[in-house]
Order: sequence, then structure tokens, then C-alpha cells
Amino acid sequence: MSRPAEVDNLGESGVPAEGMVRRAAELVPVLQERAHRAEQERRIPDETVEDIRDAGLLHIATPERFGGNGCDHHVSFDVAMELGRGCGSTAWCFSVWATHNWMVGQWPLAGQEEYFADGPSTFASSSFTPAGTLEPAKGGYRLSGRWDFSSGSYAATWVLLGAMGAHGPVMVIVPKADVMVIDTWFTSGLRGTGSNDIVVDDAFVPVHRIGPFPFGPNQPTGWEVHKRPSYRAPTGALLPWTLSAPLVGIAQGAVENFIQRAIGGSTPGRRADSAGMQMRVAESSAEVDAARLVLRHDAAEVVERGAIGDPFTDREVTRMRRDMSFVAMLAVRAVNRLFDASGGHALYDSDPMQRFHRDVHAGSHQTALFWDPVAMAYGRHVFGLPPEPGPF
Repeated sequence: MSRPAEVDNLGESGVPAEGMVRRAAELVPVLQERAHRAEQERRIPDETVEDIRDAGLLHIATPERFGGNGCDHHVSFDVAMELGRGCGSTAWCFSVWATHNWMVGQWPLAGQEEYFADGPSTFASSSFTPAGTLEPAKGGYRLSGRWDFSSGSYAATWVLLGAMGAHGPVMVIVPKADVMVIDTWFTSGLRGTGSNDIVVDDAFVPVHRIGPFPFGPNQPTGWEVHKRPSYRAPTGALLPWTLSAPLVGIAQGAVENFIQRAIGGSTPGRRADSAGMQMRVAESSAEVDAARLVLRHDAAEVVERGAIGDPFTDREVTRMRRDMSFVAMLAVRAVNRLFDASGGHALYDSDPMQRFHRDVHAGSHQTALFWDPVAMAYGRHVFGLPPEPGPF
């Protein structure tokens, strides 16, 4: 498929997408230095939040109307893969922050204007489970509920939350001042993401801050307002890459660490001259490269087809979901193989390899990446069987 002109996006001041990835690469050394601290504090350090803001990385997903730099959302996946080489928690939070800024482009325009009122680098956490209760009120609704797994909650100024509306699940935007962050994030991996619980007690939500549930039917696309190709594609074909991309970066970081370890190693069987080490790094690096290629191919296809208005079939969306989960599985396999051969020193908290290992497993446990239901959904579709009923 030829690449439409609409997809050849430039970043701020004419900087191409590659320039944004380059900015992310420049942050990798400092993220490596802060990764242990992020785990200890169980949140992204304030300096890292400012580095992301100063580099303009969140401008990628923000619509141009609100200061975005002209790149479409798929570029943020490349940035997340780059950041993951240094700190998996930072890559994970960046990826969800960027996706939230993209998603809000589907909200009523008044809601978008309020959300981006302070500029294009808006930080928002979320929890998609429709655990909230909406009660009608004049001009909107009253929202109450408790949600879990709200990544990047400390840096957020807004929170996107799932709730049950009159006709099914919806998403609502709530300012940070209206929520309580409950410190629950004591975990084995991705410790720095601060993916805490969120509690809202009878907060008012105006109608313009209520938007579409990302996997529901008949969604507004944002195309009419922003003319961005990704807004003419099914949300389900693009959204879960948010979670796969950081895992590919984490696996790449593990490959790089393993190479350094083997080159500098002195233990027989764990040095660079060991055939076993050579075979492991070859296989794992091939898996990471394959995962990256699948991700980039599928994400670019979504944007390219959005640019020309080419609709997706249900089978194609199911295939995308299959690929997103398979990419995560490739990343886990790659890290497992290297961790198994990294020796006892890889068990120390000070060693990056154990963090790569814990983080890639923690990320792969996200419901959207769980292989079994995704694989079965694809298999049922290609065999002509009706889909299993969904949770919502």
C-alpha cells in the first residue's frame, strides 16, 4: 500500500517523527539512572515528568488544534519503545498519557477545550473499567465509585474513568481535584508507574466531559474536528498498542544489558565466547525485532487506512488485537531467555536485568494483552463462529 501524503506527518517546527524518537533516545541514559529510584518511590520522578514535558513528547498525540506537533498517534508507540530501553515504568506511563491525549480528541469539543486549557502537555491517568455510578443532575451527572490500576496517577491533572451510563458504558473526565488517589501500588513489577486506586465521591461531571467508551459501538471518531487519520480508524485497532509498545522497549533494554553483561563477563559459560550466550542473544534479539516490525506495520496500516477512509472489517480488527497480544508474548519470551542465562547477580535489586524481567511480566498481565481470549476470539472469527459475549 502506498503511503498517503496525510501520513507523512512532521513534528513541531518541521521536525519529522524521527526527531521525536531521537529526543526520547536522548533521555534513555538518565532514565536508566532514575529507574531504581522510580521503583523505590513507586512513581515517576518529578524530574522525569518535566523531561517528558520539556521534550514535547506528549505533543505527538495531542491534536494540532490544541498545540500538537502534527505527528499522528502511532509515533508515540515508537517513543514508548525507545523510553522502555531505559525505564519500563516511564515508558508505560508515557504511553498511557499520550493515548489519553489522543482519546480526548473524540470527546465533545467543549470537553477537549477544558482538558487542554493549560497546554498540549496534559497528563492524565485512567481506569477503563466502568465501575462508576452516574446519577443525573442539572447540566450533567454526579459520579461516585472506586477504580484500580490508574497508571501515572501522581503526575496527572485529569483522570479518565469508566462508568455505566443509561445506554451502557461511557468514559468521563474528572479533574484531579475531584478524586482521591489511594496508595495501593505495591507490586512485583512496573513499580514506578504509580498505578494506584482512584476514589470519587459525588463529583459533578458536566455533559461535555462525557465521552465514548473505547470499545463500544457507534463511536464518534474525531475526524470531523481534527482531520487526523487515526480518528477514522476503529479505536480497538489502535488503542491496545499503548500497552504493547513499552514491553517491546523493555525487551530491547534487556537485550542491550545482556550483551554488555556477556562482553564484560568472566564466568565460564556466561561470557561472549560462549555458544550458548550467542544463541540466546540471537534468538531473543530476533524476537524483539519481529515484535517491533509487527507493531510498526500494524500501527502504520491503521493510520494509512484512516487517511484514505478505508474501513476495517471485524476480522481485521480481531487480527490487530491478536497481533498486539502476540507482540507482548514475544517480548516476554525474549526477556525470559536472557534472564535465565544472566546468573545470580541478576537477582540483585541493583541489577537492571531483574527489573526488565519483572516489568515485562507485569505489563503482559494487563487484561487487554492476555493471549488466551484474544487468540480464541481470532480463531472463532476465522472459523465462522459467533464471538463470545463481552464483559460489557
